[in-house]
Amino acid sequence: MELRKLECFVAVAEEASFTRAATRLHLVQATVSATIASLERELDAPLLLRTTRRVSLTDAGLALLPKARAALDAARDARDTVHAVRGGLRGTLRIGTMSCLGLIDLPALLGGFHREHPRVSVQLATASSEGGSPGLVAEVAAGRLDLAFVSLPGHAPATVRLRTLTATPLDLVVPRDHPLARRKDLTLADLADEPFIDFPPGYGNRAVTDRAFAAAGVRRQLAIEITDLAAGTDFVRQRLGVALLPRAILPQDDDLAVLPIADADLDWPISLATPAGRTAGAAAKAFADLVVQHLSE
Repeated sequence: MELRKLECFVAVAEEASFTRAATRLHLVQATVSATIASLERELDAPLLLRTTRRVSLTDAGLALLPKARAALDAARDARDTVHAVRGGLRGTLRIGTMSCLGLIDLPALLGGFHREHPRVSVQLATASSEGGSPGLVAEVAAGRLDLAFVSLPGHAPATVRLRTLTATPLDLVVPRDHPLARRKDLTLADLADEPFIDFPPGYGNRAVTDRAFAAAGVRRQLAIEITDLAAGTDFVRQRLGVALLPRAILPQDDDLAVLPIADADLDWPISLATPAGRTAGAAAKAFADLVVQHLSE
């Protein structure tokens, strides 16, 4: 059984599409189809159910998938071991990231990683293109990303392992002349009539805010959805609403007042997600170690 056949099978299984699998593997679709057919003949069992709309796994395919992934992981680990002996890591590291990571300096991390491992190519996918943190988690679980910076308040899904890196409180940001700017010991109930600027569902800071208001039994008005944390203060400055934004990224601004909320859990967690049940590659392990080292300095 050749590794290239298993690679094609895993790609089709994870993408649920011959077309997307061919794009991912940089092959023509006919080659992928022929390779899967050859593997099915070799195993004397159908592995995929093909319809005009989607591709799904047969019982045999479901049984083979974890074994195929393990075989590919073992082959990757073997290559990594040889490359390390011969002078360093090689390959491609696929990282998912949110648009803002609070105190985590991603450009500095990537720069340090490149200097230490110049033969590893890094590819970045952003939360906005993948549907927020849940989308990044799905990409990690499917093997399309090696790891990702995510924000998932509450219990972690079983498909990934989460390593908590930091947690930043969300503070209320209002114009300096807003009536709430002079208040002390603000509660969520004080914000019930305020128009809010917030992120779309799926973003970690939105999930923190939604959970806090639900727990307090307070409804809120959502006026504007944004995808850029830095833009939040701009919208507040124009008096288009108030916002709960991470304390760590808020700039000093004479036009704005920043106020803590006294009665709610508004900690915005940032974690590093890796696949559950699969061993990480050498490059992913090295990058994860660098992240932990960066935060301990």
